[in-house]
Amino acid sequence: MKKMKNAIVLGGGGFIGGHLSKRLINEGYHVRIADLKNHEYFDHSEICHEFIKCDLTDPKAVELVISQECDEVYQLAADMGGAGYIFTGNNDANVMHGSAMINLNVAHECVKKKVKKVFYSSSACMYPDHNQLDADNPNCEESSAYPANPDSEYGWEKLFSERLFLAYNRNYNLEVRIARFHNIFGPQGTWSGGKEKAPAAMCRKAAETNSGGGIEVWGDGLQTRSFLYVSECVEAVLRLMDSQFTGPVNIGSEEMVTINQLAEMAIAISGKNINICNLGGQDFIDKYGFNCPTGVRGRNSDNRLYREKIGWEVSLPLKEGMIKTFTWINEQLAKKSK
Repeated sequence: MKKMKNAIVLGGGGFIGGHLSKRLINEGYHVRIADLKNHEYFDHSEICHEFIKCDLTDPKAVELVISQECDEVYQLAADMGGAGYIFTGNNDANVMHGSAMINLNVAHECVKKKVKKVFYSSSACMYPDHNQLDADNPNCEESSAYPANPDSEYGWEKLFSERLFLAYNRNYNLEVRIARFHNIFGPQGTWSGGKEKAPAAMCRKAAETNSGGGIEVWGDGLQTRSFLYVSECVEAVLRLMDSQFTGPVNIGSEEMVTINQLAEMAIAISGKNINICNLGGQDFIDKYGFNCPTGVRGRNSDNRLYREKIGWEVSLPLKEGMIKTFTWINEQLAKKSK
């Protein structure tokens, strides 16, 4: 009889972690989740066998969570959010301290407990700001990471932690896999409150707004991004884990759109007649009290290395993922209004 594999998902109470945990359960793993919070949208019985609520910045908590000779640890726990949280600068110290502490604790404990393989979720935010000034031609090829110049402290911490896990790989033979996520979105994630990502924000605004109204888009809306649906992300992570490639490697979509185009897509899905209201400069400062946090001018995943090393590529069009996400957020709004 085949032995059941053990997986520990750190940050499994979050968006990507919850989807990943559910997939691992369906693949026949024994899954333990550790997080500061319960999952807001998944029942724990759907996504894990054990849920440990704890603060992973505490080394004693990590010592408790990571078991001896565990097959796979997925480290997704981090202090993060959307542009309004990451790019204002108001949360930099907490973002850097909390996430770095978690990664230091996890790397150390995985060596101590002889964990067989560790996945670390980095971010496209670690790419140099100077490679992302042209909205139409951003350079996010993996080899472009140095000389380093991330556009946020969140990105600097991600870059540090990549190097941390690679150092543990070199010095202690810890088998690691590292991926740089590019804007993962979908249902069962944050969709309001300031920490939501752009696809969820646009879907919520379109769902909330009546025909004849307008939705606000920060900046001129001409900044470019690509967005990857969460099931595609999970598939890419598991294929990377099954490969012999350490990384770092991009996991994202190459379907680049402007933020205005993303808003237009959400509006079209809603079936309403809604205008886009771009807000920036002094008008934005007057309304919110801080500079408009739009991030880099252009960012798009470069998937050539992933295709070469793993032999697989994402395929779900952005619009299909947006339809799924809009439908789910619309349902959440309907529940709240009851």
